[in-house]
Amino acid sequence: MRNNTHSVQAFLRTLSFIVTFALISIVFFSVIALVGGDAATIVAPVLLFINIWLSSLVSRMFFVLPEWERLVLLRMGKFSGVKGPGYFLIPPFVYSVASIIDKRIVTQQVEATATLTQDNVPTKATAAIEYEVEDPQKAIMNVKNYLNSMVWLSTEALKNTIGGLTLKDLLSNRDEIASQLKNQIDVEAANYGVNVRAVRITDIDTPSSLVEELAVIARAKRASEAKQIQADAEVAVAKKMAEASAILAKQPGGFKLREIQNLSEMSKEESAMIIIYPSDSGTAQRIANAGIGLAGQRLKKLKKA
Repeated sequence: MRNNTHSVQAFLRTLSFIVTFALISIVFFSVIALVGGDAATIVAPVLLFINIWLSSLVSRMFFVLPEWERLVLLRMGKFSGVKGPGYFLIPPFVYSVASIIDKRIVTQQVEATATLTQDNVPTKATAAIEYEVEDPQKAIMNVKNYLNSMVWLSTEALKNTIGGLTLKDLLSNRDEIASQLKNQIDVEAANYGVNVRAVRITDIDTPSSLVEELAVIARAKRASEAKQIQADAEVAVAKKMAEASAILAKQPGGFKLREIQNLSEMSKEESAMIIIYPSDSGTAQRIANAGIGLAGQRLKKLKKA
């Protein structure tokens, strides 16, 4: 697309050069015809040189810029305005072009190498900075090279951020750190006429041994929290059971009713058979003794086998 725009600009300049050269040549031929003689042979090369110079000067007045570019214009060395996009003319001598700025979004990768975190861990971090030129005047007038300045500014901001955080915070709070970085860089970049659109932490390189240690600490912490939650749950259940026992004790037959409810719940299980007999009667004692005897006989058979 940029080449197409250059082609249009080149065509306009070539066409203007030809037309200007032809018009001036007509005038100069008239002058040479009036002079005539030996003087004409001396004047002709001078007029030809002047013709080429004037035609080139006129052709360079034509500019065609694409939608994403802006031209910073100076008048007698002072800022005059911003031109573009599209077609326009810039008169020579008084006006001059300071620079042509690309306003499209730029993604720049910056690295902070061998940077110590707050807990003295050497870390290498990589971030992607997405920005665009918002004010072409500031980008040209306030800084010599805004691209290099953005790289330096972003790198310093990344290093300072890493130095103020522990390794654990750096690894677990990437989104929050990226947001802080964006705000920090954007404030300084505004002096260069640059708007920071987004900052993303793409990579954090730390020693593998430290990562393993952090993983062990995280697992131990999770296990501790799980045991604490289980203990709190048991305490809560015990308190509720104590309250329930106190309430049942106040009601005549409360515990008996609770026994019946438990038996009802147990009977809902599949292949479950429940035999109920009074625990304080002679029949209950005989049934219990018989059960003990049968169990003893089975045990003897197993030993013989």
